[in-house]
Parts: sequence; C-alpha cells; structure tokens
Amino acid sequence: MPIITDGGFRKGGDVCKAIAAGADGSCSARLSLRQKESPGHGYHWGMSTPNPVLPRGTRIKVGTSVSLEQILFGPTSVTNGTQNFVGAIRTAMGFCGASTIREMHNAEMVIAPSITTEGKSWQLSGPSCRA
Repeated sequence: MPIITDGGFRKGGDVCKAIAAGADGSCSARLSLRQKESPGHGYHWGMSTPNPVLPRGTRIKVGTSVSLEQILFGPTSVTNGTQNFVGAIRTAMGFCGASTIREMHNAEMVIAPSITTEGKSWQLSGPSCRA
C-alpha cells in the first residue's frame, strides 16, 4: 500500500527524509502554490481546519516565483532548497547508495537533536560547554 506524507514540507530535504522514512510520495502544497502555473494565481486558502488566527476561507497571498518545471527539475535560482526537488532526491539517494525509492526506504536513519533548537549549538561552541 503506497504511503503519501503531508504537512509542513518546505524544502527538498524534507521530501528526502520522508522517503527515507518509508513514504512513496509527499504533498507539498505550499511550494507548488508558488508556481506560475498555479490555479490560485499566487493565493491559497490556508489549512482545511479552522483556527482563531486563520479562519477557514481566509485567502493568503503567497505570490508566484518560478515555474513548476524549475521547482521540480531546476535549474535552481536560490540556495534554500525550495527548487529542484528531483535533484535533491537523486542526491539523497546517491548518499544512501539507493538506486530506487524502494531501496531508499531501507536507508539507515539517525534521529539527532536540532542544532538550533535543542542546544547542540552550545555543544559545538567549544570545550567550556562540555561536561
């Protein structure tokens, strides 16, 4: 049974991690909405669940930046990981030694604390912070 992940994907690396964790595909609406061919013309209507800050039906302007082809295949014009998703997946597969998505599902995963949010930056800053 295919597994499709959804929620919070912003960069090609997010998709690569989902595939390594066992996903066959992912939903990346936030990024695909920015494509010039998007039917929303640079707008989207938020998440399907209401919340006090963004009630259902509120239109949000995200703008358009590049074509769908550039988002998927490049060439990239930025270095933030939001373009050339196929290139990101191919690179990650190469690092994992995988030739197919199925082989990538067998990649060894290491869950590590976030450097910026879980204090790792203090550990890396020098000997005075080590126990």
